[in-house]
Amino acid sequence: MTPMLRALALSFLIASPALAQSAPGLSPGERRAGAEAHPQLVQEFGGAMSGPVADYVRRVGQRIAVQSGGGARAEDYTVTLLNSNVNNAFAVPGGYVYITRQLLALMNDEAELAFVMGHEVGHVAARHSQKRQNRALGSNILAGLAGILTGSDLVGRIAGAGAGLYTLGYSRDQERQADSLGVRYLAGAGYDPMASSDSLAALGAQTALEARLKGQGGAEPSKWLSSHPPSAERVQRTRTEAQTMLARAGQRATNRDAFLNAIDGMIYDDDPAEGVVQGRSFRHGGLGLALDAPQGFTLNNSPQAITGTAPGNLRFELRAADGRNADLGSIAAARWQQLGVATPQMRATRINGVEALEGTIRANSQGGPVEAALTVYRWSPQLALTLVTIAPDGRLAGVTPVAASVRRMSAQDSAGIRTRRIQVVRVAAGDTVQSLAARMAYDDDRLARFLTLNQLASNTQLRVGDRVKLVVMR
Repeated sequence: MTPMLRALALSFLIASPALAQSAPGLSPGERRAGAEAHPQLVQEFGGAMSGPVADYVRRVGQRIAVQSGGGARAEDYTVTLLNSNVNNAFAVPGGYVYITRQLLALMNDEAELAFVMGHEVGHVAARHSQKRQNRALGSNILAGLAGILTGSDLVGRIAGAGAGLYTLGYSRDQERQADSLGVRYLAGAGYDPMASSDSLAALGAQTALEARLKGQGGAEPSKWLSSHPPSAERVQRTRTEAQTMLARAGQRATNRDAFLNAIDGMIYDDDPAEGVVQGRSFRHGGLGLALDAPQGFTLNNSPQAITGTAPGNLRFELRAADGRNADLGSIAAARWQQLGVATPQMRATRINGVEALEGTIRANSQGGPVEAALTVYRWSPQLALTLVTIAPDGRLAGVTPVAASVRRMSAQDSAGIRTRRIQVVRVAAGDTVQSLAARMAYDDDRLARFLTLNQLASNTQLRVGDRVKLVVMR
């Protein structure tokens, strides 16, 4: 299922999830809340992955979970690998623990993965979700999922909230406690506790790289770090705790080879079945859809929409709408209502041969007057697409080219779409970090991407036979 169709499918989702096995110390209410939220969370985060790598993650997560005490059993915890291209991990009441494939790829051995799992298990074991104020459970988990734009904040709310209700919002003390529990669980499961600080250092480096690539100078952290204590403080504190554990128990396992074997060949960045972002372009072979953004835009392919942002508060959002038994005028009116503004006059047109309606409004936002345009495309009898473009008043022309770029791809172009994957290689004689970085499937910052992915320094002297990760196009 495509990211754009996931939001549409949610409205038709009828789930009757089985409750997790009764976990000692977890109340029936906790288990019920987790079981009810689970299918919706999986849907929002790109779906659950299956196969050997998902089985591997489940085994590691359950191995850690049994260290949480209270007679916890492996089967009491449901560990899910999510098909998502964002760095994230979270847990919900009832023993449901999640990690995205993007965050998994950033880890460098099994012990680092185990710490991330242990941190999230720690939140469950310490009942941190129940201690937060004003947090919804069950069906309320999808509050804000539609990414509604309102007249009072027409610019700021172009992205949805969704599972953020669960995944964000812990206090600093709760995060520190989860870190400490993660270190303890690592040691108890026979892993090297120093992996805790290593994984946090990797996350901190990835956060800085992502922000720099977006021109934000470190201003926007990865999802998993956005509500956590500063990474430098966390690294130092967990390192101190891990050293104490290590002094008591001696050297422990990292299982690096097993980890690298598991992730070798795994999809990285976008899943081609859900569309691929390449620079300022989006291509979806299944839908035969192409979209291009003007210079300066950064695109994001989420389960709910394709979004783009550029300096100066220029934004757009393309999402799916149910086209069954609905004309374009009705779909447009419903979208304007979601945006919190009255429906303006819509003009019928054809864009690259596709039937469409388009209209423009002016409104006030917290940042000042803005212009917004809505284009609705009849993509198929079952599917419509709605494109919202928005900019400060007088600057809408900087984003309107997106609407004219939406078009159908040829079968040949659709068949030619490729995706990035993790490839684990052995260092050969003569290889350097620079020569290996040159093989990364990116047009920019290849060296920084390679170093961050492998948690290496620029002056690292690689040894022949060492194994490193690359991102390659296949």
